[in-house]
Amino acid sequence: MIKLFVGLGNPGPEYEATRHNAGFWWIDALARELKVPLSMDKGCQGLLARTSLHGQTVWLLQPQTFMNLSGRSVGMLARFFKIAPGEILVAHDELDIAPGQVKLKFGGSHAGHNGLRDIHAQLGTGDYWRLRLGVGHPGDRAEVVNWVLKKPSLDHRIAIDQCIDRSLQALPAFLAGDMDKATLLVHTSKPPRAHTPAPLAPPPPPSSTSAPAP
Repeated sequence: MIKLFVGLGNPGPEYEATRHNAGFWWIDALARELKVPLSMDKGCQGLLARTSLHGQTVWLLQPQTFMNLSGRSVGMLARFFKIAPGEILVAHDELDIAPGQVKLKFGGSHAGHNGLRDIHAQLGTGDYWRLRLGVGHPGDRAEVVNWVLKKPSLDHRIAIDQCIDRSLQALPAFLAGDMDKATLLVHTSKPPRAHTPAPLAPPPPPSSTSAPAP
């Protein structure tokens, strides 16, 4: 089962609403769902919550080390409590997925994401779970840094928040260790279709008995 849920982001009010903090937003939503408060823990250099579910201790973590050093916080907690990489899920912003979409993935490369890069280094492996929250791509590689450190448009933020809420449908599967079911739930939880009203029926033709217009 997943024992450690991690959300990636940067600490401080100036970064709070930026795309790079989508992982923080996910952990905030999870904490609300589980009704547990996050509080600063100096030992792991992060905002931390602990709860017990189905007889198993579960941790929620938002590293406060800044994105590039996220692995320091994750590694400290994982080593101290003997949490295996395969029992860790990291929620993070994903450029290659559109806002409003989310994908679950196990293992693989860090794909240039600095938070994942440091987690790879600290855990010594990439064999952990990732919840990839789509934030979209600016279309120009040179603009990526500015893109992730800026606030999304209102429409994009609403879409991201909605996909976070939908992805929490997989929480029971995460906690049960049924990752096949979790993957199915995450990947089939699509944005609701916009309702298109039916076109109005054309007015009936005038009756042949109608009087002519003056």
